[in-house]
Amino acid sequence: MLILKDVLENAKKWAKEIGEIQGKNYERADLKYSTKSNHSDFVTEVDELCENELIKLIKTTYPDHGILGEETGKSDIESDYVWVIDPIDGTTNFLYGLPIFSVCIGLRYKNEGVLGVVYFPMLDEMFYGVKGEGAYLNGKKINVGTKKTLKECVLATGFPYDKDRNPENNVEYVSKMIPKIRGIRRMGAASYDIVNVACGRIDGYWEMNLGPWDVAAANVILKEAGGVVKFLDRRHIFVVVGNEHVVDGILKEIEE
Repeated sequence: MLILKDVLENAKKWAKEIGEIQGKNYERADLKYSTKSNHSDFVTEVDELCENELIKLIKTTYPDHGILGEETGKSDIESDYVWVIDPIDGTTNFLYGLPIFSVCIGLRYKNEGVLGVVYFPMLDEMFYGVKGEGAYLNGKKINVGTKKTLKECVLATGFPYDKDRNPENNVEYVSKMIPKIRGIRRMGAASYDIVNVACGRIDGYWEMNLGPWDVAAANVILKEAGGVVKFLDRRHIFVVVGNEHVVDGILKEIEE
């Protein structure tokens, strides 16, 4: 069994190294990119560079561990330990020069999330958590907010890449939610939304059609900050997060 506190220090160091690569390539005029599933689903050369470098770092230190990455897919995932990584969460923000993007490094043990690191290099914010050890932002312990009703809440959400061709694209849920809450935010990176719920800056978040790399690291942090994570059985990964009261309120609106 690994000592997770030691593993955490490695993951934080890796996140900083990958963040340096992102920072050096931020707002590059000659940045090469392409699209994946449609015109709004981007991948840049920096996504691929960062993921390849992160895989090297993981495999050098933990050669027997599996890896699930957004760009490179699965490797040795039959291992008890599997790293779930997103080299740049918020690629569109990165491409457009918006500073809200992160490197996400999550670790699962026997399919349970046990460690998460989410680092925003342009903001110099490092969120991290280990199962049973609490959640932290730049060394300071964090906790979810205490709101009890939706009318008190500022929530965050996002929209799936196939919003142009799939009618279940979150527009209906947003329309239902807006009159019942204090405000809504759309940040462009699932990890940013979730960790901001974890530290109480926003009160709750929901989004559909996510990948495991979008949420694996951030969800560990959210849970360690006292939050609740609910998955709905639709549209790939459909996640709802917040404190218990907020999650119940969001689910009530979505499931009506």
